[in-house]
Amino acid sequence: MGRSRSRSRSSTRHRHKSKHKKHRSRSRSRDRAARRSRHRSRSRDRDRRSRKRSYSSSSSDSDLDVLAPTKVLEEKKKEDEEKQAEMERLRLERQKALEEKLIEEEVAKRVEELVAKRVAEELEKRKDEIEAEVLRRVEEAKRIMEKQMLEEMEKQRAAEVEAQKRKEEEERRKREELENIMKENNRKVEEAQRKLAEEQLKLVEEQRKMLEERQRLEDEQKQKVKKEQEVILNKKNARPRLSFSLGGK
Repeated sequence: MGRSRSRSRSSTRHRHKSKHKKHRSRSRSRDRAARRSRHRSRSRDRDRRSRKRSYSSSSSDSDLDVLAPTKVLEEKKKEDEEKQAEMERLRLERQKALEEKLIEEEVAKRVEELVAKRVAEELEKRKDEIEAEVLRRVEEAKRIMEKQMLEEMEKQRAAEVEAQKRKEEEERRKREELENIMKENNRKVEEAQRKLAEEQLKLVEEQRKMLEERQRLEDEQKQKVKKEQEVILNKKNARPRLSFSLGGK
């Protein structure tokens, strides 16, 4: 497998080198053609200037008037040739830029494919290692989760115990308050009952005294009446008795 990858990389590098060599060869050919074209254009310009100088030295003023249209045509032709050369140069530059862009895109594409292939190969080689790492992380996460759950349950139990303590304390406090209220109520009831009993006893005592006083008054009245009756009876018994005899003296 390693040999196949090395052969693939070697063949890829060889293709890249061959393509770059061809591209450089075509670029050099285009440069040489452009230089030859510019050289021919400059040679024609020099020839035309030389012919003009020789012709002007041997011709008269009348000949210049006759050759004026020819000069205009030559200048126009020269301008056309210069424009054509400039257009050719621009075309070659655009073609060169396009070829370079295509080469860059092809290189980037092949590099991307090579990187993707290398990544896939590395992932395949490290598949077991990755799976083991994933399992290790899963187990670690499970342990952490279990620990967190135990801590949460412990906190919940502690909170429940604390809540139960508070509830019991509250119930005890309420029970004590209720007992105190009941004690106070019982004390008040007992106090009220004691006062009521005392009042009832006092009332009974007063009634007894009133009855005794009434009985005493009744007894005194009876004694008085009895004494008066005795006085009356005694008076009756104290009268002299009259005796009458029918046989007389």
